[in-house]
Amino acid sequence: RHFGLHSARVDNTMKISTALILVTVSSAVAFAPTSVSRSSKVLFMSDDAVETEEAPAEPAPAPVVTSECISKEEILKEPNTIEFQQVWDPLGLATLGGDETLAWFRHSEVKHGRVAMAAFVGWWAVAAGATLPGDLTYGVPFSSLPKEGLAAWDAVPGWGKAQMLMFAGLIEFHDEIFFSRRSTHYLKGGIPGKNMVPGLYDPLGFSANKSEEAKARGRSVEIKNGRLAMLAMAALYCEAKIPGSVPFQPDC
Repeated sequence: RHFGLHSARVDNTMKISTALILVTVSSAVAFAPTSVSRSSKVLFMSDDAVETEEAPAEPAPAPVVTSECISKEEILKEPNTIEFQQVWDPLGLATLGGDETLAWFRHSEVKHGRVAMAAFVGWWAVAAGATLPGDLTYGVPFSSLPKEGLAAWDAVPGWGKAQMLMFAGLIEFHDEIFFSRRSTHYLKGGIPGKNMVPGLYDPLGFSANKSEEAKARGRSVEIKNGRLAMLAMAALYCEAKIPGSVPFQPDC
């Protein structure tokens, strides 16, 4: 009888142990697929991330900026040709090079005209006896300068001449710089002859409110006056160097 009870207890213990083992195994089996699925999912997302990093989107190409010089036809429209009814160009200089060449010619023509107009006024003022107060330099008052243009220039000391030439060079140098930084350069579509040095032209702003038509007419008038001034300065210089070389020209 005791043996039978002992056998029954052993059987019950074995059954309980077997049940616990099965529960443990089934629990492990139940969690195994979920673990594999999560692992594969993480790897899949990681691969996508790697692929995304290895193949970045290409940046959009930068827009191409083109700057074309003003055409020969536009340049030759100003000033008008009422004097000869056509562009007076006996040497055919307007046919040399391309649009940039003619734009540079026009820019140079306007600047030379401005210098010639200033020089003519200065030559006339000296010949008329108009002088500035004070001294040109130490011991050289303005009133002591000769009344002839070239003689007055020769009386200016060497350093005075150098200062005037350096000042003109600085204007030219800064005009090119400001043309490129503050506006469109005259070789890339800008207006040839336009002054870009602040305060040098029209410091009082008389042309600020003018229309584009009025400004265009002003440019045409300036070109024609500059051409006349260049001819006048050439005549004054020739007469000063070769007396009698210019008809009806008094001593200068």
